[in-house]
Amino acid sequence: MSYLEPSEFVAKMVDSGESKVYMSTKDTFIRAFMAGAILGLAAIFAITVAVKTGSPLIGAILFPVGFIMLYLMKFDLLTGVFTLVPLALIDKRPGVTIGQVFRNWGLVFIGNFAGALTTAFMMSFILTYGYSVDGGAIAAKVSTIGESRTLGYKTHGVDGWFTIFIRGMLCNWMVSMGVVGAMISTSATSKMLAMWMPVMLFFFMGFEHSIVNMFLFPFSMIMGGEFTFVDYLVWNELPTVLGNLAGGLCLVGLPLYFTHVRTSPNRSI
Repeated sequence: MSYLEPSEFVAKMVDSGESKVYMSTKDTFIRAFMAGAILGLAAIFAITVAVKTGSPLIGAILFPVGFIMLYLMKFDLLTGVFTLVPLALIDKRPGVTIGQVFRNWGLVFIGNFAGALTTAFMMSFILTYGYSVDGGAIAAKVSTIGESRTLGYKTHGVDGWFTIFIRGMLCNWMVSMGVVGAMISTSATSKMLAMWMPVMLFFFMGFEHSIVNMFLFPFSMIMGGEFTFVDYLVWNELPTVLGNLAGGLCLVGLPLYFTHVRTSPNRSI
């Protein structure tokens, strides 16, 4: 059977969240580092495709290859653990505490950031031949993206901040649907397809993904984007992370858990 019923795959979600809490520090960090690095590479790949073809849609169609690679290798993104790990706490799995949940989130955040930053430096180096020449059209495009998605939001003040937050929610709604969709199937091909659709949607719509941004904005700053690290943190990364948490947990994890694991009795007619 290549398809799991909701009660089965949601139980897998809880099991997965519990396993991530108990994972060693070394394994958690390495898996998060590799996930951040691969996703950064996928982001610059999609931007390169969009610039060279003139079609953002083609870039969005191809971007999910990064998610597929890291998921099949069992690497961890912050967006995924935001959705899965709290379920183990809510389900009262032995030894899972709020402190352990935050420990996992913190390690994955650090690992994702380190991996994404590493890819940002490598890509900026090869585009500029060791920072000796201009980065060309791709560098210019990324610099523009970095400025518009920090200073552009900043000009709108609080409204801009909440715009990023909601974009972050919508992003991890889709990304987490991809993660869960991959758990529904036991076929590798079906897993890929289930991840492809929602991830393509989020990227094309310009929703905010905290780990993509961990690559995109440092890369933009290296390539000459005229905004500060504080601008990046306050006017993009922080609201994006909070939005990703709210979207993944409130729009995917909790609804599935409370309707397929902690179900209510059937009503009598």
